[in-house]
Amino acid sequence: MFTSAFQYAESQPGNPIIKGWYADPEGAIFGSRYWIYPTYSAKYNEQVYLDAFSSEDLVHWTKHDRILDTSRVKWARRAMWAPAIIEKEGKYYLFFSANDIQSDKEHGGIGVAVAESPQGPFTDYLKRPLVDKFHNGAQPIDQFVFKDGDQYYLIYGGWRHCNIAQLRPDFSGFLPFADGTVFKEITPDGYVEGPIMFKRKGKYYFMWSEGGWTGPDYSVAYAVSDSPFGPFKRVAKILQQDPAIATGAGHHSVFNPPGTDDWHIIYHRRPLGETDRNARVVCIDEMKFDADGLIAPVKITHEGVKARPLR
Repeated sequence: MFTSAFQYAESQPGNPIIKGWYADPEGAIFGSRYWIYPTYSAKYNEQVYLDAFSSEDLVHWTKHDRILDTSRVKWARRAMWAPAIIEKEGKYYLFFSANDIQSDKEHGGIGVAVAESPQGPFTDYLKRPLVDKFHNGAQPIDQFVFKDGDQYYLIYGGWRHCNIAQLRPDFSGFLPFADGTVFKEITPDGYVEGPIMFKRKGKYYFMWSEGGWTGPDYSVAYAVSDSPFGPFKRVAKILQQDPAIATGAGHHSVFNPPGTDDWHIIYHRRPLGETDRNARVVCIDEMKFDADGLIAPVKITHEGVKARPLR
């Protein structure tokens, strides 16, 4: 049974923004709608599907059930995590990890699913994992797809290591870098998991989660570079618990409406009083930059954000 944190109407603003235990939210904007693709937060053997949520204004959310599940990905059996999505040429590619592999001897890793619309249904694109081995010590989980010009990159990694790799134009594999390597490590100090990257005013912002995801110290930090390959020197922690509001605030994404410098951070946190590691909810708050381009510490709130329709 859900706690009192969920006793609100679907149409009311406030955090959490969606009902249910969810985590690791990926945010995307397609046309006139915001989309959130989270992990279903449950025991690993119960994490066999992914839901999505969409909104016209960041306040009223519509649930899209089971956009992908293990019945459509024959190699995936559990621990379906941290989806990332990108649109290309009218198709929607959903990257996900599955099976929580602990070594190269196990089958699983990062996969790709495809659909004709953001709400799916998605089907297995490759019929195999895209990344199924440990490279540079990075567990193949927590994937993020970053488009820079005409090039798409996969940025991923758990176990305190993060890699970047150049995706082939059809997302079927990778293009080697000029030095012949495929996976370049870009791990900054403090990195644990949950990477994302975005570009603002010519600078590359790399963000990640620190601490342990089951504890109150889970948090988000960032670095800035002139290149998507770094070097990335840790600047500061910008998202963390507020003992008066919630704990374990981490594993995030961002919304930035096209043509604006408005930013919101989407993340999960643990309601006060909850001790189960899977008791996580998705929230949204404002993210701001100072005059030097540094990210200001995010104030986590119960109120969330005001309606912000896309124009």
